[in-house]
Amino acid sequence: MNKIKNQQNPNQNNKPIQESKPVTKPKTLIEYLETIKDHRRGQGRMHSLPTVLLVILMATMSGCFGQRATGDFVKRHHEELIKALQPKNNKLPSRPTITRVIQNLDFDEFSGVFFSWAKTIVPIEDKDWFAVDGKGIRGTVSDASTAKQRYTNLVSLFSQKTKQILTQGKVRDKSNEIPMVVQLVEQLGLNGLVITADALHCQKGTARAVIKSGNDYVLGAKHNQPKLYTRLKKTPETPVPSIAT
Repeated sequence: MNKIKNQQNPNQNNKPIQESKPVTKPKTLIEYLETIKDHRRGQGRMHSLPTVLLVILMATMSGCFGQRATGDFVKRHHEELIKALQPKNNKLPSRPTITRVIQNLDFDEFSGVFFSWAKTIVPIEDKDWFAVDGKGIRGTVSDASTAKQRYTNLVSLFSQKTKQILTQGKVRDKSNEIPMVVQLVEQLGLNGLVITADALHCQKGTARAVIKSGNDYVLGAKHNQPKLYTRLKKTPETPVPSIAT
């Protein structure tokens, strides 16, 4: 048997046989959620933090926003959730438990972990277009009676092909979208994309960040950049393909 194993195929030019590398299995969402620190007291932790967070994510992705709606989601889908999650003692987190977790959750850490996982499952191809999109959250407006209203704004990188959000950040003021977009681009960790944004982000810093990340950009230009806008108006319009052949 040893002789047979040590014989070499004459057609292989006496080159050693290279063993194929094992395929690395991608991490699951639960494994990503396990990296988030649990700030709850050790006493009375009936449900693991990843399980509670997964329930919150499933409810939110089903259109159930807020603590009460998430609690109702758990009641409506009790049997399915028990079967899928197999929680300890077949008990799911109650609404008070969900409320406590939401109130003490670090949004930046949570969203960072979630979108790190999302980047592994969202189908992305070379030269895919992603749009920068900022949306105000209803119910977060302060100084509503004045011209200088403040509200929480979510800034996202949105796939124009798959209609999926790749990454997201939260800001308190509309003007803070600019540094947030730069931060999202720098943390993206992907290249070969085309990132589009409106005239608010027609800034040198944004353009530099996109180029440095190995991506391309398409930015709108308005009168907020008067010199650039004037030069663009004087430039003849010439159709140019977005991808060279």
